[in-house]
Amino acid sequence: MLVTWKYRPRNTFIQRLDPRARLIFMICVIMAITLPQIWDFRLLFPLFCLVLTLYLVARIEWRDTRRAWILILIMLFFIVGLNALLAGRGGPQEILEEQSPVILFQFPTLTFPIINKTLTVTITVARAWFALTQMTRILTMALLAVPIAYTFDPSMYGVTFRKMGLPDKVAYTMDLAFRFVPTLGRDFAITMDAQRARGYELESLKGGIFERLRKLAPLLVPVTMQSIVSGEEVVDAMDLRAFDTHKRTWIREDELKYVMRDYLFMALGAAILAIFIGVRISGHGSFWIPEFLLRAAGG
Repeated sequence: MLVTWKYRPRNTFIQRLDPRARLIFMICVIMAITLPQIWDFRLLFPLFCLVLTLYLVARIEWRDTRRAWILILIMLFFIVGLNALLAGRGGPQEILEEQSPVILFQFPTLTFPIINKTLTVTITVARAWFALTQMTRILTMALLAVPIAYTFDPSMYGVTFRKMGLPDKVAYTMDLAFRFVPTLGRDFAITMDAQRARGYELESLKGGIFERLRKLAPLLVPVTMQSIVSGEEVVDAMDLRAFDTHKRTWIREDELKYVMRDYLFMALGAAILAIFIGVRISGHGSFWIPEFLLRAAGG
């Protein structure tokens, strides 16, 4: 049996929207903030505030999303933030080729005697502001994506994509993809409880990484095999029902009907995308640093 995320009806504005309107809005916003050469914080921050407001309106409990947000924030800081702060990679070329950088902080020079090399890490105002801009961009996308799993009725996954014009096979594939992670988590929890009942002490795992992986085999092997078997069962069930041989009907597809709020929500997403495209075409939206920040750093 397939399981889903911790969805529960909340009767909020977000859940009253047509699922298609939500997905279209999300696609428009993500396309807008990932346009090349758009690095202006003055464009990204208002959009971040809008998306944050929508997230709060969804009224998702912290206990449901705590683990997801901890993982997202750790990855955001160490992978995106530190990379942008220390190296400036992934951003506009002027950050990598600063002619007269305003230095914010400089670490002591490290010397490697064996290879006779030195390393000096310098944090400039441009890199610090770029790191903030990049983290705001990624966090905006996370605020759009996280509520989908917790406020999107699981029974509407497949039919939503089908009503958006995707073929039945693609729609059902998306349905299964949305359910894969929670189903895998359910199988892992069941296997872990079963092994504990047999006396396998998971808390006593010690040794190096390879030794720990070897000791985790009683968990990983059954979960992997169960995933393969479940996949084969789904394929057999679809074949027995002659899936994709003719047009299918979907339960609850008649419930998906646009109303005025859905049109307005999609129009808002389209307007955001149009504004960002217009800014990009006009040659604006390039990297910007506040003057007060440069003055405060002595630039």
